[in-house]
Amino acid sequence: MTLMLKGSRVLVVGASTTAERVIPGLVDAGAEVIVCEGGEISPGIEGWAERGRIQLWRTPFTPAMLWGKRMVVVTDPDLLREVMVQSNLHGVLVDDATDGAAQHAQEFKGRRASRAGHLAGTVALVGGGPGNPDLITVEGRRLLRLADVVLADHLGPLSLLGELDPDVEIIDAAKLPYGRAMAQERINELLVDRARQGLFVVRLKGGDPYLFGRGFEELVALREAGVTVTEVPGISSAISVPAAAGIPVTQRGVNHDFTIVSGHVPPGHPTSLVNWDALGQMTGTIVVIMGVKNGPAIAEKLISAGRDASTPAAVIQEGTTENQRVFRCTLGTLGDTIRGEGVRPPAVFVIGEVADESL
Repeated sequence: MTLMLKGSRVLVVGASTTAERVIPGLVDAGAEVIVCEGGEISPGIEGWAERGRIQLWRTPFTPAMLWGKRMVVVTDPDLLREVMVQSNLHGVLVDDATDGAAQHAQEFKGRRASRAGHLAGTVALVGGGPGNPDLITVEGRRLLRLADVVLADHLGPLSLLGELDPDVEIIDAAKLPYGRAMAQERINELLVDRARQGLFVVRLKGGDPYLFGRGFEELVALREAGVTVTEVPGISSAISVPAAAGIPVTQRGVNHDFTIVSGHVPPGHPTSLVNWDALGQMTGTIVVIMGVKNGPAIAEKLISAGRDASTPAAVIQEGTTENQRVFRCTLGTLGDTIRGEGVRPPAVFVIGEVADESL
């Protein structure tokens, strides 16, 4: 049975790791998700609420919460009976998501490590792709299903976590843009610690681990600790997101080069490693990732360095997902487009003739 939830309000009762497995699928289905919890809230759910992916009500379940909801998902077994009784009175569908947690919760240590065979005690750095869960590699998905522990970034294909067994430990290792972030040192410590327990650990990252993903830093830390690492490349948003919007980063007769730039540091910043003056003199495609906040400043700098303000450009937000938005503009209007359209991370900018709609 398939339930169409796009645009529907869904209440999730409970904010444990069990709820973490349910929520991504609801969000991907287009539901407006509200989570209620009067007690402890998992870090993953805290992070999704901070990013605006869900609403979080920090209060216990009450029958009044059912008004205006199409469905309620119960992840707290202690509240299942009460929610079912009240939902029947209000004509609201109930999804019992407590069975896995209630019947199969057990100590995870070693159980899946033995199933992972020779992978026990190792770490896999897995690139999750640009956002759509179908765009993770076959090998990445295979290893994810064998994991005892998953450390996941917020840009990874989080809906795939719902496919994992209930005893898999999921750790939210998100680095939110200009917000809450787990320190890289702590991530490294967790990877080493869980591997030394004899568990198979998957570090699930968005895009490709080595393209502005700090994957190599994690590789070095693991090697120094004597932990064996498997590297699984991922499809980078720098190329796949423009493609999903119908924009090639290269085109015969148009350009012979393209440059990928991280925009997390603005031009002129003392820590910037980008030669913006040289980049402004080039004629090829420029793809900017992690540049929403600094996009207007980047456009101004490229123009002052020599790039024509009339150069075609495009902004793609949440590319490859159901929430993808595409805005065509020029380099000169890029900043106004970002501000006027309320563009939020993650987004990719494409600057160059390949973004011309007449191609």
